[in-house]
Amino acid sequence: QVQLVESGGGLVQPGGSLRLSCAASGSILSTYVMGWYRQAPGKQRELVAHIRSGGSLYYADSVKGRFNISRDNAKKSVYLQMNSLKPEDTAVYYCNAYDPFRVQRIDYWGQGTQVTVSS
Repeated sequence: QVQLVESGGGLVQPGGSLRLSCAASGSILSTYVMGWYRQAPGKQRELVAHIRSGGSLYYADSVKGRFNISRDNAKKSVYLQMNSLKPEDTAVYYCNAYDPFRVQRIDYWGQGTQVTVSS
């Protein structure tokens, strides 16, 4: 089993920055893909960014150039630096991890952390 715990959410003004952290525990391997999803009220959960063990990155078009994902395998952690935040970035952000080598994918989720961008 893998447990994920997020931290770092909060209220920020438009144009501001926040850094989300996610600490993993349990039987997670450095080969896992780790990433961040978000879900705004009334909308489906969407992938924001993920990072593979080799360093390959993915960003949603809506956050490219503003968000930066990184990971520290020694600390079993993944981070999301969010800059130039916009009101439309307001959502609950969830940490995600999965083993890309499993035939049947199993997603692990954190409990979520609220990010609110408002003046």
